[in-house]
Amino acid sequence: MKAFSHLSRKAFPIKLYNSLSGKKEIFEPINKDVVKMYTCGPTVYNFAHIGNLRTYIFEDVLRRNIKANGYDVFQVMNITDIDDKIIKESQSSKKEIKEITSFFEEKFFEDLKKLNIEIPEKAPRATEHISEMVALIQKLIDKGYAYKSDDGSVYFSISKFENYGKLSHPDLSGIKKFQRVSADEYEKDEVKDFVLWKAKKEDEPFWESPWGPGRPGWHIECSAMSMKYLGESFDIHTGGVDNIFPHHENEIAQSEAATEKPFAKYWLHGEHLLVNGQKMAKSAGNFYTLSDIEEKGFDPLSFRYLCLQTHYQSKMNFTWEALSAAQTALEGLRKAYMSFKKDIESGKKKKRLFSRKLSDFKKEILKALNDNLNTSQVLAMLWTLLKEKSLIPAEKASLIEFADEILGLNLKKGIVIMEIIPDELIELAKERDQLRKQGQFKEADQIRLRIEEKGYELRDNENGYKIIKK
Repeated sequence: MKAFSHLSRKAFPIKLYNSLSGKKEIFEPINKDVVKMYTCGPTVYNFAHIGNLRTYIFEDVLRRNIKANGYDVFQVMNITDIDDKIIKESQSSKKEIKEITSFFEEKFFEDLKKLNIEIPEKAPRATEHISEMVALIQKLIDKGYAYKSDDGSVYFSISKFENYGKLSHPDLSGIKKFQRVSADEYEKDEVKDFVLWKAKKEDEPFWESPWGPGRPGWHIECSAMSMKYLGESFDIHTGGVDNIFPHHENEIAQSEAATEKPFAKYWLHGEHLLVNGQKMAKSAGNFYTLSDIEEKGFDPLSFRYLCLQTHYQSKMNFTWEALSAAQTALEGLRKAYMSFKKDIESGKKKKRLFSRKLSDFKKEILKALNDNLNTSQVLAMLWTLLKEKSLIPAEKASLIEFADEILGLNLKKGIVIMEIIPDELIELAKERDQLRKQGQFKEADQIRLRIEEKGYELRDNENGYKIIKK
């Protein structure tokens, strides 16, 4: 891929939409060889939902595209293993926090692997960086940007930071001095002093600090960990649009107040994922994880393909029909690639193996991706180029391999025909699983027989069960 890096940078440099400036900019890293990138990672109290995973897919394409242009990438993605949600889950489930966070962290990385998302160079846990957070908070107190409240918590004073709001542009009119909020997440109209250190509460984990026992607020975690591994200023900070305020705004304020240097040069945000045109929510019954997709018989990479069809800055509408079409298209590309490779291996090739035209097509692919990650255009180009009569099979296979280094669809693995499981059988399998947990094994066996009568087999495994077509 780096063979095109020198040409691409000169002919069509990387252009990215920077949320900080509100416009598309030519990407110029701080260091000409290594791009430093920070990704807001998961809060490990539950499974990542498909909206979260869409953001990680966009960030992976960004990483791959930067590498295709000849840069090395050093990426840090935090693991939030202490916050309000995790404590609430621990209290309601009666489980230890470490048991919860370890389990969901493992499941998160399993999801990344299934989606062919490259693992960042560093994935630091918040609980392992408390000393860095304490040091950063103390620095903010010493510089007059933070203050201790009567209960022992520490807050950042937004009125002391002159440029507060430069990322999200909130309405700062009518803000009263000393209004503050201790929650990790809050409404967009709550522009208040935010918590850096939370004083110890009953039945909550705590660490010692100069201000008394407590725990860090969510926002300080990312500033402390990003600066530890990437330095006080770095190239790219990414996340979902829901992170812009308050999280990313607060990161900028506390980081730049402490260092008096620019924090991140470029801010990129992925838009929301909708389900059947509606916001995804458990209460609405349209909340899905990658396991839900697999349970219905879909290849996880069909979801990646579906995401690539919509630009990361546009809202994406998820439907099962659209996912089915994406899986068909993914299998079509795999089938085409295998056909070209088979043709090459059987000796059906012309004297001209690699033409100038092939080089031009690769440049066009990289040009589209360098224009703010236009993945949908590249997918359309691929389908057109596969019908290009001036290219021989070896060249078409090379084009697929070249584009897939950035798209990350793992097209080389060949055709994987997935059997989509009917909803009726999924519900029966869930009912059987509940009966088995309740010790009603006779009733559970009767449901197994009903599933087998419909031409499917139910196999129990360490993760629960799997439905397979006979």
